[in-house]
Amino acid sequence: MEGNQSNIAAASPNGASSVPAGQELPMQTLGNSSQPPAPHTPSAPLQQNRNSIRLLSGILAVHILLLGSALVCGAAFSEVKVLSDEEMHIYLTVLLFLTTAWMIYYMVHTASRTQAVLYKDSHAGPIWLRGGLVLFGVASLIMDIFKIGYSTGLLNCESPVKVTFPLVQLVFVVVQTYFLWVHSKDCVQKERNITGCGLMLTLATNLMLWMSAVADESLHQTGEEALKPNGSFSHLQDGSMFFKAGGSGCECTHSACGIFEKGFYYLYPFNIEYSLFASAMTYVMWKNIGREIDDCSHHKISFRAKGIMFGVIAGLLVVIAGLGVFIVYEVEVTGDESKKRVLIMYYTFSIIGLILMSLASLAGSIIYRFDKRTVVSTKNPTRSLDVALLLGAALGQFLISYFSIVAIVAEKATRTVSMLNLTCSCLIILQLCLQNVFIIEGLHKQPYHAEPPVVCVVFINEGTSRSNPYSPSLRNDNDEPSPAENSLELSSHSHGFRSTTHSSSSRVSWKRRALKEISMFLLLCNVIFWIIPAFGARPQFDNGLEEWVYGFSMWVAIVNIGLPFGIFYRMHSVASLFEVYLTS
Repeated sequence: MEGNQSNIAAASPNGASSVPAGQELPMQTLGNSSQPPAPHTPSAPLQQNRNSIRLLSGILAVHILLLGSALVCGAAFSEVKVLSDEEMHIYLTVLLFLTTAWMIYYMVHTASRTQAVLYKDSHAGPIWLRGGLVLFGVASLIMDIFKIGYSTGLLNCESPVKVTFPLVQLVFVVVQTYFLWVHSKDCVQKERNITGCGLMLTLATNLMLWMSAVADESLHQTGEEALKPNGSFSHLQDGSMFFKAGGSGCECTHSACGIFEKGFYYLYPFNIEYSLFASAMTYVMWKNIGREIDDCSHHKISFRAKGIMFGVIAGLLVVIAGLGVFIVYEVEVTGDESKKRVLIMYYTFSIIGLILMSLASLAGSIIYRFDKRTVVSTKNPTRSLDVALLLGAALGQFLISYFSIVAIVAEKATRTVSMLNLTCSCLIILQLCLQNVFIIEGLHKQPYHAEPPVVCVVFINEGTSRSNPYSPSLRNDNDEPSPAENSLELSSHSHGFRSTTHSSSSRVSWKRRALKEISMFLLLCNVIFWIIPAFGARPQFDNGLEEWVYGFSMWVAIVNIGLPFGIFYRMHSVASLFEVYLTS
């Protein structure tokens, strides 16, 4: 059958096709001729090429990380100072320079090439993730400014590398934040080898910055422990890997050094989260190299807080109580007489908060049993990474909790503080398991207003005499609408379907409202459980039992390995819970 063809966007509630029997209709993508061709299943040579790119770039990242790990550990924890922190900072400065140069090359050359970026992954780099990256990036810039100000006062006795490193890092943060804000959704089709190696270089650089920041903050915390009367690790009493001049008689030449030093240590948690956010976004870009995406099933979701009251109020009460506990803890934990009291207060708050979070997560998982939304089964690197990070980061808290449980049970401790510590450790394990189940189920559910799915574009022959199944009136098989009537009726049906969907979604069901309340409550609770350890609360050292059972050296290693992952878990849970809230 011949005739002119016109494209009509058909939205079918039951997913049925409007193609009459025996007639084949051509499928095309939306837009004009400049749009990318319809995605298809990758051929064997194309998939082999993608695997080769991943292998080559992955090997590069592994070698960068292994060499950097050796330098960081040698500079931070070696009692025999064969390696100095100067070599480590030179290595990081070179990585920052190379990564910044590649990102500029990508933005100026690769991304501007014809058909270099044919597809965009709409799931990658959501606005709240990029907003968090900018927020933490601004804090990282302030930290670098403080480091520069502090290091300029020590130029008479410190290496110039200590000034060069934060200056290069400042430029790196600015370039990378812009790069990820603009290009985090790119699916690169040109210069795949260079792009793959460049993204793995960026990922490895961010992980090295995270590793050095965690090591420096850990040394700062263990340095404070070592300064106590019964402290160990006397070689760490200067408490810093970035600047160790304080213990060598080097004096600052201006009066603001103390402010700068305290300032950049308080900003370390934000810099740590910035590096992890950037690493996650870079990894998704790397997975999307050469990927061809059919994104017609993606639906835009927006933030609406109307009617959500109980979860916000309860969450804010927990946050306010937690801030009060944290302030009192930091002020009074150093005193011998008040230490027991503030530890009891801290563990009591943690137990109450963990019980409430566990009940909320359990209630949300039960509600999912009655949820009729379909499960998203399509491949999505962003969602897969979110799940992997949730499960992997939770291992840090599990590590500390299980070591605490074994120490308390083995010692048969009956003190109030020890029993509260035991209860808190058990509840942390339970709460993380229940929260992971709730978040992962929520991430794999279709958004409410995305049901039923929208069918892609269909081209229908105007000259056909077939009936229009979308007509609001009943037709016989021999009815012959005109092309204009056919188009008008289809448009009328499409508007009617959207109106019905909007009216049904505007009446928020009890399940949707309950899921939103639970998500917002858990989000706020995770914020305060991130703030308390990220800004210096260390009950793991202050209660003294685990340190006595395992020894200070081993317990410091356990806490310094597990706690950064636990802190990241809380912040990543906030981002994931926000997405669950939006899709509910």
